[in-house]
Amino acid sequence: MAFTWVFYYYDPSTAAAAIFIVLFGLSSVMHFYQLLRTRTWFMIPFLVGGIFETIGYVGRILSSFQSPNFAMVPYVIQSTLLLIAPAFYAASVYMTLGRIIEMLDAEQCSIIKLKWLTKIFVLGDCLSFLMQASGAGLMVSNSNNPSTGEDVIIGGLIAQIVFFGFFTITAIVFQLRIAKNPTSRSIEEKRRWQRHMFALYAASILVLIRSVVRVVEYVQGYEGYLMKHEVFIYVFDALLMFGVTMSLQFIHPSEINCLIGRGRKYTKNVFKVIEYVPSSSLELNTVSPSESQKEGVQLDV
Repeated sequence: MAFTWVFYYYDPSTAAAAIFIVLFGLSSVMHFYQLLRTRTWFMIPFLVGGIFETIGYVGRILSSFQSPNFAMVPYVIQSTLLLIAPAFYAASVYMTLGRIIEMLDAEQCSIIKLKWLTKIFVLGDCLSFLMQASGAGLMVSNSNNPSTGEDVIIGGLIAQIVFFGFFTITAIVFQLRIAKNPTSRSIEEKRRWQRHMFALYAASILVLIRSVVRVVEYVQGYEGYLMKHEVFIYVFDALLMFGVTMSLQFIHPSEINCLIGRGRKYTKNVFKVIEYVPSSSLELNTVSPSESQKEGVQLDV
């Protein structure tokens, strides 16, 4: 029996797509603001991931207006961008752990040397991204037989799970080791670095859950149960990925950047930009213009 390509087995929800366009769009705007104000450049991939999520749901809302005669372009936009966006999130998450370790002067507590840690995980992330993107391309270009593309996508998702799993283990081992052999910096900055570790764990777990569900989806095949029910894309992809954007929105890595001397400002509670003022106690303070004159700090407004 010949395979018949069907864009959607349901009428895509306009309301659901609109909600996540707004959520991811607003979050991306705020990430862009945080990135520029604090010059936390390693968060650029994270911003790209948020933009891809936003455009992906734009593709879905366009499809929702076309039922039952769906066009190819909106479908390709949503299927490809929503598939690969988490790989961009992952790149910034990996780089954040390396900076936490650097901040705490605790390379001896890491199972991977600091100079290799980010490289290994980002290279794995690039492999995952390329496999998923090429698999999506194969599915679209050979719609009469999408099995090859599905297999490549599954391979890319499994690679993402393996590297994210190893990353999570690396982070946990690091935290256990530094708890037994703390550095002076880890004691002084305990509350701050543990908060950022929590954000990384939250992001990692959410991406892992999403990737496992996606593997099941593609293993079932294009005519599988998950593919035929729209609720799964929103519960196990949209909602989880929005959780990832929020985890590093409210606990933004710009604070880590300041503590390792690579930044002058960090964001607190999303909107507030705070000047980093080094002191013997390594305190971070909100500085007003009058206070800056007292402390001899020049604000970069």
